[in-house]
Amino acid sequence: MSFLINALASVFVFSIVIFIHEFGHFIVAKKSGIKVNEFSIGMGPRLFSKKKGETDYSIRALPIGGFVAMEGEDEESDAEGSFSKAPVANRIAVVVAG
Repeated sequence: MSFLINALASVFVFSIVIFIHEFGHFIVAKKSGIKVNEFSIGMGPRLFSKKKGETDYSIRALPIGGFVAMEGEDEESDAEGSFSKAPVANRIAVVVAG
């Protein structure tokens, strides 16, 4: 029983650390005018998802990480608010904020 409690406590603490880290990226991106498509805690299939404004907030099945998916982060995008079109100082701030 002690092992289970320790394991659950570890997952909980790890999730809080992930949330704080990803929230740093998220808040600086939003303040910089970069469009955030998704803010997620966990990886794998979605367990819960809620769309508010332009951002989809989700909790996923595997508590092993998280991510902030920004418009134009992985591919070139001409959309307004794209990470790839943001000034270099804003992109650096978003990356460092985590």
